[in-house]
Amino acid sequence: MKYRVYRKVLRMVAELHVRGYQRLRIAPGVAPSGCGWRCSITPATNISSRHGARMLSWEMLAAHYSSGQERNYFDWKDASHVTPSRLAELFIERFPAIAEAGRGSDWVYAGWYLEMLNLTYPNRLPVAYADWDLPSDCLTTVGESSEIRIPLPPPGWGPEGDD
Repeated sequence: MKYRVYRKVLRMVAELHVRGYQRLRIAPGVAPSGCGWRCSITPATNISSRHGARMLSWEMLAAHYSSGQERNYFDWKDASHVTPSRLAELFIERFPAIAEAGRGSDWVYAGWYLEMLNLTYPNRLPVAYADWDLPSDCLTTVGESSEIRIPLPPPGWGPEGDD
């Protein structure tokens, strides 16, 4: 796996948090085949209040990245070699409704997010959903070296949902 390429999406979200979009969250997981990592970005209002990394609606206010897209982040052909900072600028420009819904402070989540980046550095990716059973009290990871467990992010601001 090309962890550095995939982690650029995670680093982009950290950059969005620095720019005042702390209410944007990730919903990371593994493709049904088990071969690909996925990461959706959505506002906290689209995240379950029972699990801080599980989306309520995949169709509304959500941008989806898959490791199968490699460097064509969000299917953008012109962003393959940009920095996480520039990727954040493009995200704001190209997903204005998602960005606006994620504008505002959420220091608890932003702090959790930085800790998650630290725990997964340099070659692990967080996982909140898969087609197999996962622990309900933490996030797991995929990548090189042994699996680690990441404390759950703070609850989302959406209704409880079915997760």
